[in-house]
Amino acid sequence: METNSVSSLVIFLFIFLAMGSQFVNCSVTYDKKAIIINGQRRILLSGSIHYPRSTPEMWEDLILKAKNAGLDVIDTYVFWNVHEPSPGNYNFEGRYDLVRFIKTVKKQGLYVHLRIGPYVCAEWNFGGFPVWLKYVPGISFRTDNEPFKAAMQQFTQKIVGMMKSENLFESQGGPIILSQIENEYGAQRRALGAAGESYMNWAAKMAVGLDTGVPWIMCKDDGAPDPVINACNGFYCDTFSPNKPYKPTMWTEAWSGWFTEFGGTIRQRPVQDLAFAVARFIRKGGSFVNYYMFHGGTNFGRTAGGPFVTTSYDYDAPIDEYGLIREPKYGHLKELHKAIKLCEHALVSSDPTVTSLGKFQQAHVFSPGDGTCASFLSNFDSKSAVKVVYNNMHYNLPPWSISILPDCRNVIFNTAKIGTQTSQIQMLPSNSQFQSWETYNEDVSSLEVSPTFQAIGLFEQLNVTRDISDYLWYITSFDIGSSESFLRGGQKPTLTVNSRGHALHVFINGQFAGSAYGTRENTRFTFTGPVNLQVGTNKISILSIAMGLPNNGVHFENWNVGIQGLVELNGLDQGKRDLSRQTWSYKVGLKGEAINLVSPEKVSSVEWVQNQAFTQSQQPLRWYKAYFDAPNGDDPLALDMRSMGKGQVWINGQSIGRYWMAIANGSCGVCHYVGAYRAPKCQVGCGQPTQIWYHVPRAWLQPTRNLIVFFEELGGDASKISLVKRTTTSVCANAFEHHPTVSNYKTESSTSEPKMLRQAKVHIRCAPGQTISTIKFASFGTPKGTCGNFQQGICHAQNSHAIIEKMCVGKESCKLAVSNSYFGSDPCPNTLKKLSVEAICSAKIN
Repeated sequence: METNSVSSLVIFLFIFLAMGSQFVNCSVTYDKKAIIINGQRRILLSGSIHYPRSTPEMWEDLILKAKNAGLDVIDTYVFWNVHEPSPGNYNFEGRYDLVRFIKTVKKQGLYVHLRIGPYVCAEWNFGGFPVWLKYVPGISFRTDNEPFKAAMQQFTQKIVGMMKSENLFESQGGPIILSQIENEYGAQRRALGAAGESYMNWAAKMAVGLDTGVPWIMCKDDGAPDPVINACNGFYCDTFSPNKPYKPTMWTEAWSGWFTEFGGTIRQRPVQDLAFAVARFIRKGGSFVNYYMFHGGTNFGRTAGGPFVTTSYDYDAPIDEYGLIREPKYGHLKELHKAIKLCEHALVSSDPTVTSLGKFQQAHVFSPGDGTCASFLSNFDSKSAVKVVYNNMHYNLPPWSISILPDCRNVIFNTAKIGTQTSQIQMLPSNSQFQSWETYNEDVSSLEVSPTFQAIGLFEQLNVTRDISDYLWYITSFDIGSSESFLRGGQKPTLTVNSRGHALHVFINGQFAGSAYGTRENTRFTFTGPVNLQVGTNKISILSIAMGLPNNGVHFENWNVGIQGLVELNGLDQGKRDLSRQTWSYKVGLKGEAINLVSPEKVSSVEWVQNQAFTQSQQPLRWYKAYFDAPNGDDPLALDMRSMGKGQVWINGQSIGRYWMAIANGSCGVCHYVGAYRAPKCQVGCGQPTQIWYHVPRAWLQPTRNLIVFFEELGGDASKISLVKRTTTSVCANAFEHHPTVSNYKTESSTSEPKMLRQAKVHIRCAPGQTISTIKFASFGTPKGTCGNFQQGICHAQNSHAIIEKMCVGKESCKLAVSNSYFGSDPCPNTLKKLSVEAICSAKIN
């Protein structure tokens, strides 16, 4: 019996270890104050990182940087169209390996908010829906429609099933603590009325019924039914309240910047305002904040939707498109997160007491009665700094800012005062050269040889292409008699083409006649231009181009793309000639696409022309190819495409994405952080191409003989394309004395009493693989200017440069004290001084 008992115990232990986390009994719940994980209320700080917008080789570094910034949670959408490109055929490989991404998050000890949707918006093609969904009989998107609900439920169950099978929900010991069903449905629900209300309730019930063991969220929809939590999206969410008093206050998208569209400017959001918005939300009882985006990444291939959204999805995020830290945004938010965490116990244990400190000033005090206390002192005046009295002490509040006092006495962080470093990041030439450019002509004259089909009238583009290509040819012919007046020197006839998007190029008898483009705000546009016609039969070939399918709007599945409306000739002797209703030939895509010309295995299937003069001809509709070796080092890489026009580019068969040198139109000027932020407020890049650089992931390269292929629609000079590296060239520190940061706020281990260390310090750090080679500027006193343009002020410690140089040169990072004692003496008594430093970063020499 004893032997049997021992054997049984061994077997039980073996089974227990084999089953692993299936025996872990974890729980995620919520109350009015916060999400509760294993019985503990948490202030959760989250950041969006979308797995398809980077490469698997980048994921761990991105997640680690997010963790080091003080985040608890990684948030991602699930992108239906890349996972199920055709019904029942799934793809979870490479950049689409969702399980690997979540396990990478778990490896770094962070949680996951999995936003299944499966509608995602996200400036993603078709809002994340697969195009085949549009052609399911009887379907209507995002409403009380049985075919749509059946497809949506099947995909949602697929994702939940995958997560359960890998034990990835927190209830199984995994990292997923929250899931989202639908996305920003409130406006659509109201527009659809009863059908929208019914669908929303069905979606919530369906999701909860999947029994994940974690709460479900519906963002931007105040009608979310119990137990689903409704959450806020926006630039500010401090006025938001959940729809039930027992739900926590959650912000699922705190917009860190804004997306970019071809022909538009680059929108930036000052970090002082972003920090102010987050602090505003926390002081009102918010307990979950997700930055959208924390890393935006790249819309590789044809994934960008909208339309007209750029290949870059940088979003002015704390981690830039290439995976480099953007300072001071990253560092300032990191300090904010530390300050919030120091207040966490008071925040989740009490409601704030609000006291007026002036017309635009308030104190929010959290005091749970156990001796702890945290205060947020706010100044909503967008013009003036104010001195306020709180707890019988004086505090200076800059305009449009909040000061955080984790002990209700010492200010350790102010949203408007940046004490972290600033980085200067540049695109520099690489040591790689493109070898032997060759070209292949997309022959317009032979289009009618093998059309996809012929029909009377103009067909909508998506119904023909099913989005397998951006391109659709519309081809027709007409006759011109010898008696026409324009043939004897009269004014040329004019062709008018009405389109619903998004661009088109017109060819008459194989010769380029012109182009026209829509915009994101108005996809309807008209081509009008003179055309060269000849006696006899004339052929019109119109290449219609989609720049990404719509991603939002009520029933956007029904929106039209392509040539819609009249196509007519004006200026003939008989007047107008309507060509719209005659027979048209249709050809989907390009010849180069049909033979997969971008593939290293197929690139030699046509006869390429090597001609030194071809780059000067700048002819439209040409393919180009060349080879190059991977540059040395590990700096992120990009293509400088400013010498080209518009098209698409591939490297080693992988699609970098769409490029277009559309000039940015907008209002660029001085940007100040104060005052309510909206996307048009802080614009840069006016008068320049919206996007010049196109991310080339290192993981896509081999050491030598990498193939680049691109299709140029308009014409350009391929010889001027270059491969550049993105690198941190310098870092700057700029901090005042007597202004300790959150890093100076210590807790004594013996008493757990907080203690403020009054000496301010700054930390300057080069990027990994770099060291500080030179101190370009250093001054303790009253220096002026900003990073890259510092100047000495009237007050200056003469030994500033020597001391900083001795402390920092040759190191990857160094910490500097901002005090008189550090520099030996006070260069100007009774004057508030600051330390400004600019350090040059260079690659380490091995």
